[in-house]
Amino acid sequence: MRKPRLLLLFSDTGGGHRSAAEAVIRALENHYPEQFEIQLIDVFKDYAPPPLNRLPALYPDIVRYPTLWRIGFRLSDGRRRARAINRTSWPYIRRAVRRLVKEHSADLVVSFHPLFVAPYLNAKRGRSIPFLVVVTDLVSTHSLWYSSETDLTLVPTEQARERALRNGLVAERVEITGLPVAQPFCEPKGDRSKLRSELGWPQDLPVVLLVGGGEGMGPLLETARAIAALDSDLGLAVVAGRNRRLQDDLNAINWEIPAFIYGFERRMPQLMRAADLIVTKAGPGTITEAINAHLPMVLYSRLPGQEDGNVDYVMENSLGVWAPGPMNAALAVRRWLRSPGQLKEASRRCAQVARPDAADRIAAFIAQAAINSAFDEVPAASSHCSPAEALDKPQST
Repeated sequence: MRKPRLLLLFSDTGGGHRSAAEAVIRALENHYPEQFEIQLIDVFKDYAPPPLNRLPALYPDIVRYPTLWRIGFRLSDGRRRARAINRTSWPYIRRAVRRLVKEHSADLVVSFHPLFVAPYLNAKRGRSIPFLVVVTDLVSTHSLWYSSETDLTLVPTEQARERALRNGLVAERVEITGLPVAQPFCEPKGDRSKLRSELGWPQDLPVVLLVGGGEGMGPLLETARAIAALDSDLGLAVVAGRNRRLQDDLNAINWEIPAFIYGFERRMPQLMRAADLIVTKAGPGTITEAINAHLPMVLYSRLPGQEDGNVDYVMENSLGVWAPGPMNAALAVRRWLRSPGQLKEASRRCAQVARPDAADRIAAFIAQAAINSAFDEVPAASSHCSPAEALDKPQST
C-alpha cells in the first residue's frame, strides 16, 4: 500500500519557518516512522519569479530597517488589505505557483509561511487536496496567514486564535497547538551543574545568555558591554550566530567577567538549560525555546509589527521583562539577578505556559488528515479527533 504524500511549504525569510517545519517532520518521523513521503519546499527559492526568489537572501538586510518594516506590516495587514495583496499579486505569481502544484503531487499540503496560503489555494482550485496552515508567529499574526478556504489552521496561542476568528475563520477549523520547536528544546531541564561543567561555565556565578537569533541581529555587542560593565558578579555567554564580524569583535574584547563567545551554535538547548537568564530579541522561536527551558527572559529589541505582541505575551504571563536598548537591558539583568525570588517565580510561570508537545500535536493533526485524504475517508476539515487520539491510532496505512 502506498504512503500518503505530504508537501510542506516554507521559506528562509527568518529562521522560524524552516525550524518549525523541521520540528514537525521530526515528530512525524518519531510517531509515524516510514509512514509518509515528505517533501519540504522552499517556495521563494525554488519557484518564485524574480525578484521574489531573492527574498530569503535579502531578509537579514531588510529587517535592519525596523521603521520601514513597521510601515510595511501595518499597511498590508487587515482582511481587506490582505485580499487586495493576493488579488493584485496573483497575475505575476500565477504561473510559478501552478508549476509548484503540478510538479509536487500530494495528499496533504501544509504551509508554514503566510505568503503561500492564498496563492496555493488559488492554484489548486478544482483539486481536492486538503490544505493546513501552521502559524509560526506567536501573537501579532498577519492577516495573510488566514483564509476561510483552509481546512485547518494550527495556531500557537489563544491570542493568535482570536486573531484568526477576527479574520473570518470559523472556530471549528482553528486549533491551538503551541509553536513547534526542535525536540532538544522540549526535553527536561536536566542537571544544570553537569551542563555547566561540560560547557566550562562557572558554578558559583549566575550566567546570563545573550542571543540575537541565527543572524546575530540587534545591538548584541553594546548590550554585552553594558551588562559586563554594570555587574561583575556574573558570567556572560554571547551567541553571535552567523555574524562572523560580531563574533570577532566580541572575541577581541578584554572581558572583566567570565565571558564565553559563540558563533552559530547547535548546543542552544544546553546553553538555555544551563543559564539563569536569557537576554534576547522578541522572536517567537527563541521565546518559545526559552519558555520550554523554564528560562526567564529580558527582551531588548523587537521587530515592529509582528513581534509587538510577543512582548505583551511575555509581560502579561510574567515570563520576563521588556527593557529596550543596551543600558535598560543591563539594568534589568542586574535587578533580576538581585531578586532570586522573582527569577524563580518567572521560571515557574514559564513551566506553566510551556507547550513542549506542540510539534507532536501538529504531527498528529497532519497525519490523521493525510491518511483521511489518501484513502478517501472523512474529509480533513471535519475530522476532529484529538492529537492524543491520532497518536494512539495504529501506525499503519
